[in-house]
Amino acid sequence: MTTFDPTPASLPAALAEPTVPVRRGWIGLIFAANLGVWMAFFTPIQVLLPQQIEQIAPGDKENMLAVVTGLGALAAVLANPLAGALSDRTCLRVAGREFGRRHVWTAGGALLGAAALVLLAQQRTILGVALGWVAAQVCFNAMLASLTAAIPDRVPVVQRGGVSGWVGIPQALGLVLGAVLVTALVTGNAAGYLAIAVAILLLSLPFALVTPDDPLPRAHRPALRTRALLASMWISPRRHPDFAWAWITRFLVQLGNALGTLYLLYFLTDGVRHPDPEGGLLVLILLYTLGMMLTAVVAGRLSDRSGRRKIYVITSGLIMAVAALLLAVAPVWPMAIVAALLLGAGYGVYLSVDAALITQVLPRATDRAKDLGVINIANSAPQVLGPALSAPLVVHLGGYPTLYAVTAAVTVVGSALVVKIRSVP
Repeated sequence: MTTFDPTPASLPAALAEPTVPVRRGWIGLIFAANLGVWMAFFTPIQVLLPQQIEQIAPGDKENMLAVVTGLGALAAVLANPLAGALSDRTCLRVAGREFGRRHVWTAGGALLGAAALVLLAQQRTILGVALGWVAAQVCFNAMLASLTAAIPDRVPVVQRGGVSGWVGIPQALGLVLGAVLVTALVTGNAAGYLAIAVAILLLSLPFALVTPDDPLPRAHRPALRTRALLASMWISPRRHPDFAWAWITRFLVQLGNALGTLYLLYFLTDGVRHPDPEGGLLVLILLYTLGMMLTAVVAGRLSDRSGRRKIYVITSGLIMAVAALLLAVAPVWPMAIVAALLLGAGYGVYLSVDAALITQVLPRATDRAKDLGVINIANSAPQVLGPALSAPLVVHLGGYPTLYAVTAAVTVVGSALVVKIRSVP
């Protein structure tokens, strides 16, 4: 029922389909590593970069923040699949000992990314901040590429929904814990960057140092030619239609998520007229995270037991669409609370099951990290496109009711298109 390459016994362990279930210790370590990398992604964007840019350019902070984060997003789009492709080709031998092709990227990305954050903390110009953040994004996306590939590398298909649920939770939890770390536990912008740098090392290096990572024999390493490497970033929809539909569904659902969350603070201020919009936003983030944690692992395990993926993806899209429609028709605080819980619950189902589904439509075992990097473009690109679409909807085309109605429509269409995938039930 999948489009995986055949995996005869003659294939090396690095390319064979995993059959031995991973243990709780492995799940806990990859959970921690993902928590570290998502804290490193979100905390600067939400807290540290805005503070730093406001100190440098208080009169033009909004535009400068958009420039810096936009360059970082572009770096992420380019770095993730490229690092994944290089990871797929990594054959490392030191002092006669062979090392796996993933952990060197996880550890290297963590070390260099932490160094980039420390340097970023010292910048006093917008150019310096932009260069520092681009460097950090490149390093952390190299980490993300290798961590994402660990799922199809080591987790059997029948276990991937539950494991993907655990791996998905840090996307929301990292935002909350990172914000608490740099606002409540440490004081000062530079100290905040240093705290995140230490956190990512403590959380991610144990996974790279302790868990197994099968080496890739040189005989099975794809040739490294620049033109062929760049050409491999294009995956033909005609030859691999299920992969193409998986990319489209991920892009549309993530676009809906970007549309629905970008202006949430302004929505609380101008739509709901909450007396404390910043405090209200924190409450909604916590409720969203709670909803996600309640459903991600449960939905993933249920999907594993039934062997079905698509019905869970469709259901998650409908739940998220209902949440968006509630905000469109009833912009009041009690409804915002309900919508936050529903949105988190729906997104938890989506993250776990869709992540498992995507691993089942990868074209080749030799290109797992690169192909997942291409999928990750569907995560990053909506963060760039979302602001361009949201602003005219809010300003010129009906305000927040229109924005959240469009959010619901895009999410439903994205999740419904999963029926086009034929190789996964």
